[in-house]
Amino acid sequence: MSLPATELAGDLIAARYRAVRAATEQLCEPLTIEDQVVQSMPDVSPTKWHLAHVTWFFETFVLGRLPGYEPFHPEYDYLFNSYYNAVGKQYPRPRRGLVTRPTLAEVLAFRRSVDAALVDALERDEIDPSGRKLIELGLNHEQQHQELMLMDIKHVLFQSPLFPAYHQPPAHEGTPPGTLAWTTFHGGEYAFGATGESFVYDNETPRHKRRIEDFELANRLVTNGEYLEFMADGGYEKPLLWLSDGWAQIQEAGWRAPLYWVERDGEWHEFTLGGLQPVDTEAPVVHVSLYEADAFASWAGQRLPTEFEWEHAAGSQPVTGRFRGAGLLHPAPSAGSELDQLFGDAWEWTRSAYEPYPGFKAADGAVGEYNGKFMCNQMVMRGGCCATPDDHVRSTYRNFFYPHMRWQFGGIRLAR
Repeated sequence: MSLPATELAGDLIAARYRAVRAATEQLCEPLTIEDQVVQSMPDVSPTKWHLAHVTWFFETFVLGRLPGYEPFHPEYDYLFNSYYNAVGKQYPRPRRGLVTRPTLAEVLAFRRSVDAALVDALERDEIDPSGRKLIELGLNHEQQHQELMLMDIKHVLFQSPLFPAYHQPPAHEGTPPGTLAWTTFHGGEYAFGATGESFVYDNETPRHKRRIEDFELANRLVTNGEYLEFMADGGYEKPLLWLSDGWAQIQEAGWRAPLYWVERDGEWHEFTLGGLQPVDTEAPVVHVSLYEADAFASWAGQRLPTEFEWEHAAGSQPVTGRFRGAGLLHPAPSAGSELDQLFGDAWEWTRSAYEPYPGFKAADGAVGEYNGKFMCNQMVMRGGCCATPDDHVRSTYRNFFYPHMRWQFGGIRLAR
C-alpha cells in the first residue's frame, strides 16, 4: 500500500486486510497443533498466542471504537494483551505456553469473527479516518508478528533432538561471495528518518539532520566461514575482544558458537527452518548477539556501523533482497556486488542505542506504547531478513533488540 489507509477506499483496505491475515495463517500450514502451543523460552510466544494477539489488536483498537460491538470473549482482553498497560493488565509473558485453553480451534474462530466484523464495517464505511489509520498500523503490526512466528517456531523446533524441518527450501544457485571489499562514503550533514508520506512507525520520525564523518562500509555481510576463523582463533576465549557485559554473558551462558550451531564429530552444523544442515561457509552468519557481533568486529580490526551510517548508505539503494517471499527462510551467499545484502538475508546489528530522534513524540493513547517506551537499553538493527515480509522494510526502518538476544536473524556488516 503506497498511500496511507486514510486515503484508500474501504474495499481496497479490506483487500489488503484479507491478504495480510491470510498470509499469517499460511505460515501455520506446515505446523501441527502441538507445534503451535509450545513456549520454549520467555522471549518466545506460542504460535497460537500470536494468532490471537494480532486479532486482539484489531478488536481492541478498531472494532472496540464502534457503537454496539461486543467482544468475542470477555477474558481475551487479559490473555492476549501483550504490553499495553493503558488497556489493562496482561497475562504473564513467560507463562503463555501454559494456557491450553482457548484451544487453537477457538483462537481461529476468534480470528474469523473479528475478520468478518471488521471487513463488514469497512464495506459499510463505518470506520473513520483515525480508525483506518489504526487498521494500517495493525496490518504492519501483524506483519511483524509473521516474522516473530517464524523466529519463535524455529526456536521451538530446535528443542527436539530430531531437529525437524518446518519446510523444504527451494534450490537456489549460489556464487562465492569473494573477498570483502569496501565502499567509501563522505561525511557531512545529512537528513535522517522518514518523511511520513506513506506508512512509517513513529520511531522513524521526525526527520532531522545530523553530522556523520567519513566512513567505509563492507560490501556484504560477514560469512559463516569468516566467523569460523574467529572461533578457531579463540575468539570466545579472549576477554579483550569483548564488551564487559558481553564477556559476562558468554561466561554465564557458556556460548562458544552462534545459536543453532551444533557440533557433530568435529564438524559444525546449523539448525535451519529446513532442518539441520552442515554450516555453509559462504552464507552469512546469523543468530549472533550484539556482543558477538561487536567482538568479531574487534577481532577483525574493524567496528560495527552506526544506524545513521547504515541509513546513509542504504538510502540510495533499491529495497531489494532475499525476504520471506524468496522462500528460503535462511540467508544465502552474497553475489559479491557493491553494497550487497543491505536488505534481506539478515538484520544487521549497529552500534547505535535505540533512542528517540530529536523532537520525537509518542502517539496519544495506548498505541503510544507501541515503540516509545522501549527506547532504553536496546540496540538498533537495520535492513530486514529472510523472514521479513517483502513489502515491510524501508531504509528508515528501525528494529531493536536487547544486546544479548540472538534468536532473531541477526548478522554482521563491518564498517571502518
